[in-house]
Amino acid sequence: MPAQRVEKIATTPDWYEPYKISQAIKANGLIYVSGQAGIDERGHTVSEDFLTQGRQAFANIGRVLAQAGADLTDVVKVGIFVTDMAANLDNIIALRGEFLSEPYPADTLLEVSSLAQPDWQIEVEVTALARP
Repeated sequence: MPAQRVEKIATTPDWYEPYKISQAIKANGLIYVSGQAGIDERGHTVSEDFLTQGRQAFANIGRVLAQAGADLTDVVKVGIFVTDMAANLDNIIALRGEFLSEPYPADTLLEVSSLAQPDWQIEVEVTALARP
């Protein structure tokens, strides 16, 4: 059996490198993108607004996927973590419609007590198919 190859995927700048986290890993035909929040390239939160943070999180995922030669149409699984489900369920559905398309990926949506930074309201991770 051939050895499995694991490849780190990173954008420039790599906003996760200081934390010893890969932005994504490509392995066995899949791309595993680490949770992305509403942060800019310097790691600063873009807004206090939930939708603005969510759009930036998906834009960050798009940048990482592009670095791996893929895009959001290749996503097969999404994990969305939010700090206030009741206030933002309609916004989450709107974000799904804005960034994902039929057939919609499998999805897990969780409310959490907090994320890595106290001002983050949403974090999104994905698994996507790697293109040959």
